[in-house]
Amino acid sequence: TGRVPLRSSSRMKYSREAENSTKSCKASGSDLRVHFKNTCVTAAAIRKMQVKKAKKYLEDVIEHKQAIPFRFFNGCVGRHAQAKMTNATQCRWPKKSCQFLLHLLKNAESNAEVKGLDTENLEIFHIQVNRAQKQRRRTYRAHGRTNPYMSSPCHIELILCEKDRAIGKGEEDEESKRPKKIFKKRLAQQRSQALMAA
Repeated sequence: TGRVPLRSSSRMKYSREAENSTKSCKASGSDLRVHFKNTCVTAAAIRKMQVKKAKKYLEDVIEHKQAIPFRFFNGCVGRHAQAKMTNATQCRWPKKSCQFLLHLLKNAESNAEVKGLDTENLEIFHIQVNRAQKQRRRTYRAHGRTNPYMSSPCHIELILCEKDRAIGKGEEDEESKRPKKIFKKRLAQQRSQALMAA
């Protein structure tokens, strides 16, 4: 496959922003020569996954060890036993879409390294695929006519976030030792109860 024309995040407007920009990184590609529908379904399959798991999954799909479930854009999509792994009935192995998304994930991971984030602890916070402008070709038909033969490219945007690490037991004890915050309303109730008791 050709190189993905990546867009710099400073110029590009993302449809969603991370909650904590210091613990997140972005990557995007524009006008990619890969089918919009296949890429959209593949992106939906890896949404909210950990980056390490998503990369392994996409590599398995390329090798036909796992399949992408087609829950939408699924007209005339065949059924296969591999779809049962993801609780679906229809599935496919969109190789090119997987290759493009793998490339984008690796690019976002590199951006995370530059920012000093923990690449082992990254999660796909946001991934979106949009239709790009169609590219026009023609196909030749009988009686000297021509029909359009359009391609359906797409734009992809991706945000990775560093996952909050699990709190250990010792840290939990420290949390419980801290004095709990009491709100004004509760304080007033306590005061009125004390006055009534007196």
